[in-house]
Amino acid sequence: KDRGQVKSIVRTLNFRKANFQLFKELINKTPLGMALRDKGAEQSWQIFKDAFHRAQELSIPRCKKSGKEGKRPAWLSHDLLVELKGKKRMHRQWKKVLVSREDYRDTARFCKDEIRKAKTWLELNLARDTKNNKGFYRYVNQKRKVKESIPPLMSKSCKVVTTDREKAEVVNNFFASVFTGSLAPHTSQGNGPFDGDHGGKGPPTLSEDQV
Repeated sequence: KDRGQVKSIVRTLNFRKANFQLFKELINKTPLGMALRDKGAEQSWQIFKDAFHRAQELSIPRCKKSGKEGKRPAWLSHDLLVELKGKKRMHRQWKKVLVSREDYRDTARFCKDEIRKAKTWLELNLARDTKNNKGFYRYVNQKRKVKESIPPLMSKSCKVVTTDREKAEVVNNFFASVFTGSLAPHTSQGNGPFDGDHGGKGPPTLSEDQV
């Protein structure tokens, strides 16, 4: 990695600590009537925007924008974080031959076991807490690496659609037919839920009548 590279920090407006009363007073004190006189639409908008941004900078502070990189995993407690920092510090010392390889290896194994235990306890608590469905599914979705997509669908004209827009139209037409009464009766011909399967050859296609 390039050690001389400067890491950029994104800062955003912190509306929780904003002084909206000061913002209102600054806008009211701005002589917009005189400033916008005999000005065109584009020039008037630029003058108003500059006044708005000046009042915003004086009344609304900024804070560091939090992202996924800055968020601590749910299983990472404060004590475990201290242990991991100690492991990192010992790794630097081992590189400088200040500690033995055995000491660093024992510390690394201890941290690995603690991480495994912390993840196990988190999953066990989520499984026991049946009322916290949001937390459970949020954790499951974070663990999923591949998002399942809708398979190819077959329209009423027996045309296989693969794009998202075409799939949305097929599904929309199907649900609309439920209320208009134009839903065709479901017939099963032994092909299973997917048409055009042909013994596993080719992509599975789902017809409108089988959604």
